[in-house]
Amino acid sequence: MKSKRTGKPVFLVVFILILALAFTAFFGISDYYGDTKKVYLKGAEDIRWGIDIKGGVEAVFSPDKQDVDITTEDMDSAKAIIETRLVNNNITDYEVFADNDNKQIIVRFPWAADESDFDAAAAVQELGETAMLTFCEGETQDKVILSGTDVKNAMGGYDNESGYVVSLEFDKNGTSKFATATAKLVGKTISIWMDDTMISAPTVNQAITDGQAIITGMENADQAKDLADKINAGSLPFALTVDDSKLQIISPTLGSDALEVMVIAGSIAFALICLLMILRYRLNGFVAAIALLGQLAGSIACISGYFSGADSFTLTIPGIAGIILSIGVGVDCNVIAAERIRDEFAKGKTIDGAIDSGYKNSLSAIIDGNVTIVIVSIVLMGAFGTPDSFLAKIFSPLMSLFGTQITGSIYSFGYTLLVGTIFNLIMGIWASKLMLKSISGYKFLRKPWLYGGNKNA
Repeated sequence: MKSKRTGKPVFLVVFILILALAFTAFFGISDYYGDTKKVYLKGAEDIRWGIDIKGGVEAVFSPDKQDVDITTEDMDSAKAIIETRLVNNNITDYEVFADNDNKQIIVRFPWAADESDFDAAAAVQELGETAMLTFCEGETQDKVILSGTDVKNAMGGYDNESGYVVSLEFDKNGTSKFATATAKLVGKTISIWMDDTMISAPTVNQAITDGQAIITGMENADQAKDLADKINAGSLPFALTVDDSKLQIISPTLGSDALEVMVIAGSIAFALICLLMILRYRLNGFVAAIALLGQLAGSIACISGYFSGADSFTLTIPGIAGIILSIGVGVDCNVIAAERIRDEFAKGKTIDGAIDSGYKNSLSAIIDGNVTIVIVSIVLMGAFGTPDSFLAKIFSPLMSLFGTQITGSIYSFGYTLLVGTIFNLIMGIWASKLMLKSISGYKFLRKPWLYGGNKNA
């Protein structure tokens, strides 16, 4: 059976597309109107680096009132405000501590991607100082029913009939508003918002007129407490303010030149890998090098906020380790395919037959290895991600057995490993095969030894 060839122009088209992705992902596309920079596509310079690489800010948040009784629950709710703001800004590398004795919240977080003045006071403004909680009709903020000031208390707990729940208690004004709203919204949704983020969207089962309500659907005690803390955060009897005298600049733990050194070392290592692939596997190695470039560019694009509507992901040292590991998996993918093609030549196959059979016979091993890594990455992101994330909700029943998990470094590792592996599946299998089959159509390149065959064939 004759193997179907791929058109000669396909190699050039795929090659140009990968080069375009690489150029725009690394350098971005922007323009200036006077002193104003207009960014069309974000590049590597728009990545928000973790504290370990670029350093950051330490700030102390305190209640603006000293004449109110501040409980441990109030401090937990205030801590939830800061954590919600950090996550909303896609800052996953952070540390937040509640000092209950001195009634302070200590926060450490990295500089923004475009920070040039390193003004600690300006950086803290990114988090804001207050939190606005609202209850709205439906799943939009178009129609506000009541605000956080109408809530007296929210508490996570367990109900024998409904499982883990959050119990709400409204004040007199809130009771009246909530009774009127729930009477006409039976069977519909009332959403709860912290600033511009929807933190819950329960369905109204019946009119609630006694000022007492419960939100069901919590999967564990931690999830119930987390939601209760966020609701209480919007009804605190005080606002959070920053003590400017206690602002500190945190130096990167790896030193100020660490990022530049890593970029240089990474570039040299990548170039050497590509060179060795070409020397060992000739045209197969050349195509593999292009595919690896596409995989790396795709990973950078997913981190920098390259795609419309996405913010920069906070990239830490473990996150960089995830990229490196995914590149290693990509090399392995291309090596397996190249070795299988060599085996097919040894069986007497033609160039076209060897390429087709080589990729076909290597597919199972490549898919198995990559899918395993994808599963591990998803579990890491679910276990160590933010409590409100989709993956965290899936794995919360299992991970609740181990207590509250951290977010940030391990989540960053899982994320970069996941996107790198996905792009490896795209580039290392689909794009590589397309390019190799296409380039083999050129007459001057139809020599078996260029693809791993015998030089005398």
